[in-house]
Amino acid sequence: MSTEPTEIQNAGGPDAFETANDRLKKSFGSWFWGSMMAAVLVHFVVMAFWPNLRAADVSFTMEDMEAVDLPPEIEIPPPPEQIQRPANPVVSEATIDDDVTIAPTTFEDNEPDDLPPPPTAQEGGIGDEPTFTPFTVAPEVRNRDEIGRVLQREYPSTLRDAGIGGTVVMHFFINEEGVVENTLVDESSGHTALDQAAERVAMAFEFTPALNRDQRVPVWIQIPITFQTTR
Repeated sequence: MSTEPTEIQNAGGPDAFETANDRLKKSFGSWFWGSMMAAVLVHFVVMAFWPNLRAADVSFTMEDMEAVDLPPEIEIPPPPEQIQRPANPVVSEATIDDDVTIAPTTFEDNEPDDLPPPPTAQEGGIGDEPTFTPFTVAPEVRNRDEIGRVLQREYPSTLRDAGIGGTVVMHFFINEEGVVENTLVDESSGHTALDQAAERVAMAFEFTPALNRDQRVPVWIQIPITFQTTR
């Protein structure tokens, strides 16, 4: 048997066939120490140039506590006593006579004690100038429609056509029968023609008599008379 191939294989030795894994194992030491040096250098640079960090002040202060006086204890009054319910109404059995009449009431049977005295006679008469006469029932106008027609008739045509109007406040003296006996101008309208027309209209008024309790009395009253155009 020939031994030549074996001699050729042994002649090369173990380094004749070096693999990549063998080369990596040989360079492991240099890579390891190189990495360690680089890591140390990086940490040194970071620690040297990194800004200094300081912890924030998170401390707090407590305000002085103030003692508060409690209000005095309020005594609640007891609830009121329950109100008793009213008694149920009872229907009376009393009989009432249907034939009940009320006696008529007249001033003669019940004459008042404080009736004012009748007006005293004045010099020249009560109807010469306005004066106060006590009365309980005022006189009322009875012929309003007729007064409206008299008002239009007595309205001066010159003032009506010019659109001029006004109000005249008149005093009326009314006798016991409701008849106008005297008139006086209290407030003028500013136009003499309207004042004169108002006096003529005033004499056409008819009134119901004024009463002082059950007696007819003469009185002075005041009524405004207005002239105005209708357009």
